[in-house]
Amino acid sequence: MKSINGCIFIAGAGRMGRGIALTFAYQGFQVMLIDFKQRTEQEFEQYVITAKQEISGQLSILSQSGILPKETIGLILDRIHILPKEDGDCQWEQADIVFEALPEIAEAKREAFECICLKVPKEVPIASTSSAYSANELAEMVTPKERFLNTHWLNPAYLIPLVEVSPGTATNEKVLRDVFQLLERIGKVPVKCAPSPGYIVPRVQALAMNEAARLVEDGVASPEDIDKAVRIGFGLRFAVLGLLEFIDWGGADTLYHASNHLKRSLGTDRFTPAQIIQEKIEQGEIGLKTGKGFYSFDEKGMDQYQRETIQKFIHLLDHLGLIPKPADEPLTVKK
Repeated sequence: MKSINGCIFIAGAGRMGRGIALTFAYQGFQVMLIDFKQRTEQEFEQYVITAKQEISGQLSILSQSGILPKETIGLILDRIHILPKEDGDCQWEQADIVFEALPEIAEAKREAFECICLKVPKEVPIASTSSAYSANELAEMVTPKERFLNTHWLNPAYLIPLVEVSPGTATNEKVLRDVFQLLERIGKVPVKCAPSPGYIVPRVQALAMNEAARLVEDGVASPEDIDKAVRIGFGLRFAVLGLLEFIDWGGADTLYHASNHLKRSLGTDRFTPAQIIQEKIEQGEIGLKTGKGFYSFDEKGMDQYQRETIQKFIHLLDHLGLIPKPADEPLTVKK
């Protein structure tokens, strides 16, 4: 398989394609952003102007935030070349990797993969950015399948570090390894995920967002208070502790009993605890309290782990200005 060193091709110049283009250009790569939408010459020229203005605006925000010098904006923009797919200057043979970023329409993706497979050498990796289709399903549209995998970026792609990498059954291990290294090279945090609907983040957040909507529907709280609770309680905790790590922190038994109580009280099966939670309890692997849960905890290092976790919370809360200052004087108790 070809080494990924310099030229990034992105098939599809929509919001995701533009976000990925900015990400790679920011890190010094030359990017060919290929527009697959049928447009007249005049429409395409206007589209290029609009797309460049959008990317320039995003870079300006980064500059105003002190992330990059203002004078580098033009240099980064110059690394992004927007071309229609029929353009003879596309030079597909120079691609080190191709990211497909077409809409979630099977026929649109099929046509794009047919075009890509005809134009790029067989050793060039191809990565979809689909948030809906599994890697195995899309691999059927690519030849050879060994060079294909899915990379699910989260919007805004140029800011959110996480990329969920989902290899198909036939994906070559070197392709997977090279894509991981490429993503890490540009400052992303890739995680491996099986070709399963919803990947990781969309599957978890779909449940959370629907439950938030139900809270409004049931009159439990206002949208403003629900979102405040999520930002200051839910979100802050899971910025430090992962969901499974949090289960270990509080105990699988706590989750089990709380879930069953919600199930009974609200009269719905959607709070039924996962089978693995019951298995953890039966095996005595409920988390920190027993030294093992989803993670294993060394008894000698447990105190240090808990101390470092609390310090992370303190630093995050302090950064957000959410730690109250201590009183200057003791309270006077009236008798």
